[in-house]
Amino acid sequence: MAKFPTYPTLFDEVLQISISKLKEWKYLAPDRIISGTIRWSRNEKETAKINITVNTYADFIELNYNCNKEPVNYKINLVSLPSNIGKGKVWYFQCPHTKKRCRKLYLVGKYFLHREAFKGCMYEKQTKSKETREQEKMIEMVFRTDELYEQLYGKYFKRSYAGKPTKKYIQLMKKIQRAENVPAHEIERILLPKSYR
Repeated sequence: MAKFPTYPTLFDEVLQISISKLKEWKYLAPDRIISGTIRWSRNEKETAKINITVNTYADFIELNYNCNKEPVNYKINLVSLPSNIGKGKVWYFQCPHTKKRCRKLYLVGKYFLHREAFKGCMYEKQTKSKETREQEKMIEMVFRTDELYEQLYGKYFKRSYAGKPTKKYIQLMKKIQRAENVPAHEIERILLPKSYR
């Protein structure tokens, strides 16, 4: 008897709330209570929305939305740590289920929670074979060097801070060096189908 395929829920495809987006949208201003609506869309059509209140006096966010026509309302604590460069705070969510600090929450079922709160969920990358992942990595490494150079020579890219190279600069240089040192036979081995090797 054939085995039925299982299709895990992919974190890449569910609704997410991230600290970086809240910061970008100015929700994490110090000592404020800011309310608004977060909307998700696909092909310019709205697919979901939630009402959010961010309270940086009391360090929590409050979410209001409907899930399967049922109203849902709850709070998620915010935790802040001093920035390691001495400027401001670094914000995290504290998952109401796992109590772990995280920078992204996912909606699988009824609540936005840390990824470890869900069983059987995966990132799309985890569903791919080793060979496919190797191919994608090689393609990214070899054919996206132009993008890496654009980042490196971008107007606002910081190469150093306080006389030391930044982590981002070091990572970028490593990627460029790896891409430029890949031998042609290795590219062929990864990218050509076995029948053509």
